[in-house]
Order: sequence, then C-alpha cells, then structure tokens
Amino acid sequence: MTLPRTMADVLSEHVVFEVESIDRMYCNVYQPRLQYGGGASAFFVGHRGHKYASSVLMAPVTEAFVANIHHFIAARDLDLVHFGKGEDKDAIARRYLAAFPDPEGVLFVGRAQEKAWVFRTQKRRNPVTGAEYLWLTRASVQVNYFYFYCVDEDFGPFFLKFCTYFPYNAKLCINGNHWAQRQAAQAGIGFTPMDNAFAAVEDVPALQSVCDSLGEEQIRALLAKWLRILPHPFTEDDIAAGYRYDISIVQAEFSLTQMLDRPVTGRIFLEQMIRDNLDIGRPDKVSLIFGRRIHNGRKRPTPSEFRTRIITDNVTPTVRIEYKKTKVKQYHNCDVRPHAVSGCADWRFGLMPKT
Repeated sequence: MTLPRTMADVLSEHVVFEVESIDRMYCNVYQPRLQYGGGASAFFVGHRGHKYASSVLMAPVTEAFVANIHHFIAARDLDLVHFGKGEDKDAIARRYLAAFPDPEGVLFVGRAQEKAWVFRTQKRRNPVTGAEYLWLTRASVQVNYFYFYCVDEDFGPFFLKFCTYFPYNAKLCINGNHWAQRQAAQAGIGFTPMDNAFAAVEDVPALQSVCDSLGEEQIRALLAKWLRILPHPFTEDDIAAGYRYDISIVQAEFSLTQMLDRPVTGRIFLEQMIRDNLDIGRPDKVSLIFGRRIHNGRKRPTPSEFRTRIITDNVTPTVRIEYKKTKVKQYHNCDVRPHAVSGCADWRFGLMPKT
C-alpha cells in the first residue's frame, strides 16, 4: 500500500466516511419586549401596575430570582461552583459529567462575574418646564451570572446561563454532535463515538439524515423544557401576558468529520495543509481569496484581524484561520488506543455575528 503524497490523494483515496453536522451552537435567550426602554417601562407600568418605571423596581425581582436559585441548589443538593477568571468551565463540567449516573439532570450550578447590558435609572430635565423626570437607560456593568450545567436525554450535556439583572437575558449552549449521538443510539444506528465526533458508523446515510434533522424545532423544545425545570425570574402572570423567552443565534459552529483509513494518512494530510496555508492570513493573500482590497497604514484601514495560527498542543497541530467574525479550525484527531486503525481529519467552521 503506497502512502498518499498530497491532500487530494488523501481525500480521493483514503477517506472511509464523512459526516457533516452542527457542532457547537451558542444562542441568545431573551425577552424581545424588554430589550429597549419603552418595553421595560411598559412591563412595570402597563403590566405590573406601578406608577412609574425605575431600576428600584427591578431590585426585588433580582433578589427573589437569586433566592430561588439558591433554594433550587439546596433542594437538589447541588454544588455551587465559583468560577475564577480564565478558569476552564468545560473541564469542570467534564469532571462532573464523568461522575453523573443519570441520563438526565442538573450536574452543578456555576457562578461568575461577567459584563452585561442592564437598565439603570437616569434623572433628566424637561428643557421647557425645567421639571425633572426619570428615564431608563442601558449600561454595561459587571454582574453575576449563574450557569446551569445539565444533561438532557436527547441533547446530552449543555448549559444555560442567566444574568441576574433585568431584563435577565440568558445564553444557551448546545452541541450538535452530542445530539446526533443520542439520536443515532435511539434509532438503533450502530456507531463508535469519539468525544465530539464519530469514529465508526454502520449506516452513514442514516446518520447524516439524523444530523441534518437538527433545527429550530428541536432547540426551541429543549429551551422550553428546561425553562419549566430551572428557576427564572418571570411569573406565570408575566408569561400569560406574553413575556416569554425567545431564542436567536449568537455563534454557530459546523463540523465536517472525515474518517481516514490510517492515522499516518491524517498526519500527511495535515502537514501538507499547513505547508499550503501558512501565509493565508496575510492581507495580500486574504484579498485574493475574498475578492477585496486590504488597506493598511491609512487613515481608514480595513477593520478586523486577518491571520493564520499554527498551534501545537500535545504534539497535535491545529490550523486556525480567522477572517472578520469567521473562524476555521482544522485538526487531526488520532485515536492512539492500541486497536485503533483510523485517524480523523476534523474541520470546524464557526460563524460569530455581532450581537
């Protein structure tokens, strides 16, 4: 058996199977009617019946919400983990997941301080009458977030984090590969799982069909299910009046997993790809790829970053190409167990729109 010499040789002759899927998806969870001052004012005056709208009215809601979270933690005997700056939250979650015996439930609750857009009350003066009045304005401040790390029977591990200040926005993070593994197991499709991919699959078209079926309906159902389980600051009367959480995408990552016949094939592929793409992050090369001129050193230079990084972590090189808010990451995931005969060239393509 001759070894391939180019990337094209690898892809044409040594790919056992490939699967495309949603990888990680990071979503906004928010109240659409409470994202602007007029909506917040209508909530307190029109809906809850107060005479005026003020940040003073938000404090009791926040206190009750935080108290409910602590009661939830105590009632279920959960750990409250205080995240330090720069701490690897995913590593902590993996330790809890490894020791979790049930197919579904809350692993632990985390707390961290992060910046958030919240409402504050500002005094203003009528330029005609000179009378003072209160006005709600938005400001970016450092606040407490509570992370609920959970396992879902259909989605596997995920987390939902809540801001503890009005309007109590949240973020939902899911993994499409974990969802696909759970769905494939329920459908009776035989496979060998990897941490974030598939090492072997009995029926690739059936698995690809499963991956393609993940969409808005399933993600909304997951959110609705866990909003009924986890504490949140809005009452049944609020929900009945139309104050319901909606969801939108903050960041989406998509993966193309190509399983190769031998680990050495994957190494050849990645090393050749590194040689071919070392200079792709240079502005002149980016302009050729994306069809635009890059202006440097002028009064109005082209914004954003253009770069390619070769990262060697544990002797596993990773190529990361960045253009504006888009990142492409490619790495070779080789199973080093004695019986393993395959390597995995795994592409991760992420879109991170501005919020």
